[in-house]
Amino acid sequence: MSGWGLGGWFGGSASAKKKDAPKEAILGLRSTLEMLTKREKHIENEIDNQDGLARKYVNTNKAAARSALRRKKQKEHELSQTQDQMMTLEREIASIETANINKETMTAMQNASKALKVIHGGLTVDKVDQTMEDLREQHAIGEEIAEALTQGAGSTGIDEDELEEELEGLQQEELDNKMLKTGTVPVGDRVDRERDQVARLPGVPVHRGRQAVEEDDEEEELRKLQAEMAM
Repeated sequence: MSGWGLGGWFGGSASAKKKDAPKEAILGLRSTLEMLTKREKHIENEIDNQDGLARKYVNTNKAAARSALRRKKQKEHELSQTQDQMMTLEREIASIETANINKETMTAMQNASKALKVIHGGLTVDKVDQTMEDLREQHAIGEEIAEALTQGAGSTGIDEDELEEELEGLQQEELDNKMLKTGTVPVGDRVDRERDQVARLPGVPVHRGRQAVEEDDEEEELRKLQAEMAM
């Protein structure tokens, strides 16, 4: 039991180490690069010292000056090697960083591909077309329902003929009230009323009824003029 638990723990640790391998490699390379940078600075100082000794003894002690120059050349060779090593480390760091970025990018793209497959798993062109057709059909049904409801709301079931008859009845009542107040019938109203009455009589031509009404109007006007002259 304990062995299985340790195996599982070590397995998990190995997986974590594999995941952190690029980071660990970069950290190690940067540490080495830092050490080489310090070595570069130290060698440059030694080169400057040997150059100073050679200049110091160039006229007084040529052997010492020659030895200083020899050591200077050796340090310059070491400096060149150190700088080459630093360039190599910097190139490796950049390569690992680029590779790690590429890996992360690839992982992200794979995850995106999986997500799209899940999203599109239940979708096909035929299903999309069918859905759009269903939507158009439902929209058409909705418009028909709205139109039917509008027509139902606009229809009150009122008989227009009944309205016309009621309007005529109100006009007749208004005419009767005027007659009671003034004792006379307005000419225009009387002409219209008599014309309608004559028109409703069977066997009486419409033009004959109109002529009779006009003659009555003339007689009425003559009587009014006679009454005015008498006054």
